[in-house]
Amino acid sequence: MNLDALLVDGESGVLDEAYAALQRSHIAHYEAAGEQFTRQRLADLFRLVVDAIATRNLAEMSEFSEAVAVERFNQGFDIFEVQTAYNALEEAMWRRVVAAGPPAELPEAIGLLSTVLGFGKDALARKYVALASERHVPSLDLSALFDGTGA
Repeated sequence: MNLDALLVDGESGVLDEAYAALQRSHIAHYEAAGEQFTRQRLADLFRLVVDAIATRNLAEMSEFSEAVAVERFNQGFDIFEVQTAYNALEEAMWRRVVAAGPPAELPEAIGLLSTVLGFGKDALARKYVALASERHVPSLDLSALFDGTGA
């Protein structure tokens, strides 16, 4: 299976599905940013994933995800909002692959897809947490977890 070609062939449907999933999540910042912004950002991530799969190179995914972390952090997005967008795209891409891919080739295809997006989510999270450690961010306040009260 030519995974990157399979994904490119289904790009429009994948992006529509990812956008619909994100809309169902009612992520305040993406709703406020609007459909055009959200669709463009999903498309940018989609193309980057496809390129990383085709080239087997994660450098651009790292740079992109770190830049997204900085941009979204500065715009006031919580990390879960951005992770939800990555997850929505990942699920839509998985569905495309599972629906169209030969069963014998699915483990490798899903492994590649999960590796690229997992790496991107990790780079995003590491950068976001580094930024958040410089100032208080309520969504990342773990003090109750470690103060023994559990509250």
